[in-house]
Amino acid sequence: MDTTELLKKVRKIEIKTRGITKHFFSGEYHSVFKGRGMTFTEVREYIPGDDVRNIDWNVTARYNNPYVKIFEEERELTVFLMVDISGSQIFGTNNQFKSELITELCAVITFSAILNNDKIGIIFFSDKIEKFIPPKKGKSHALRIIRELIEFQGKSKRTNISDALKYLTNVLKKRSIVFVISDFFDTNFEESLRIISRKHDTIAIQIYDKFESDFPNVGLLKVRDLETNELLWIDTSNKKLRDYYQEKWNNKQKYLNFIFNKNRVDLIKIRTDESYIIPLQNFFKNREHRR
Repeated sequence: MDTTELLKKVRKIEIKTRGITKHFFSGEYHSVFKGRGMTFTEVREYIPGDDVRNIDWNVTARYNNPYVKIFEEERELTVFLMVDISGSQIFGTNNQFKSELITELCAVITFSAILNNDKIGIIFFSDKIEKFIPPKKGKSHALRIIRELIEFQGKSKRTNISDALKYLTNVLKKRSIVFVISDFFDTNFEESLRIISRKHDTIAIQIYDKFESDFPNVGLLKVRDLETNELLWIDTSNKKLRDYYQEKWNNKQKYLNFIFNKNRVDLIKIRTDESYIIPLQNFFKNREHRR
């Protein structure tokens, strides 16, 4: 992709996702993700109804009139995007690939963080750490993240979520908000998930295609495993085979629901042919109700 085409794509995503962020998520993001506490900013004269516990007795004595301390939320947060770029993300049977949906989602989260003056960083992972961008503030940093989401290509097609979580646990010392964005076609990452969820506010976003959850009856089908590159012929008209894949999908969802719930990790499920706005809105509403 040449520079001109890349810049056009960045600009297109910026315009779309900034509008969505401002219209749907700016207030929700601010109310759900709180800062580290309250910090003193100034004093003002007491108004009937003010909490008497906030009276500044030194200033009150000096001016012979009651004054109260004013506190503001200490807003600065650090947000981290953990983005799965393994081979299975280059898949989509309707509307867009999983990787394209991930790019838009990450852009929305990025602009939400930037609008709230928070830092945001990103890790691209496959079965290894492909790229690490430390958290920073500002629009130019946000646009860099979007450029990388569009253009960056990993070296490996496989997935290792556990190693990615371990890496982030080691490099991220300050408590942060962590979004793990993947189709979660992996196993044996529960222990790493448990450790990171104890240290950070962790949210999982599962991206999937409808053909992965509901195997179609389209006759003989040649398929390729995008992570191993293995080619297979599958007779999708075989009901037993379709039932097998349906049961496998259902069991996987039960497993994911169980481990995320057990470790108090919110799970957002988004399908490639559906809007991500409603699932994100539901997430923010549910978080707000739990506060």
